[in-house]
Amino acid sequence: MSTAFEMDLFLAGVLTGSRTTRRRHLRQAKAIQTAIAERWQRDNPWTWKRKHLAWFLNHHLNRRTESTRYYYLLTTNLITLRLGKSWDFKRGRVQCWQ
Repeated sequence: MSTAFEMDLFLAGVLTGSRTTRRRHLRQAKAIQTAIAERWQRDNPWTWKRKHLAWFLNHHLNRRTESTRYYYLLTTNLITLRLGKSWDFKRGRVQCWQ
């Protein structure tokens, strides 16, 4: 692996669906990774906490359409699954401190 964390290798075990769907999840996961790295200097998903993903869903996407936030929510759920965490993100506002 290169010095930058490779999101496609990280999600390879949990990505399913059509080729287009897999590409969308990878593109969105990289966008999540970039936003969290810029805000908290954590580019590796293994170092992320629930609050980082909740921040992304609540604040980074706050001016996006409902459908865009929903698709990012699906990608966030895949990241959570890959991390082996039981974090539950639902549609609408996500509570950071649950």
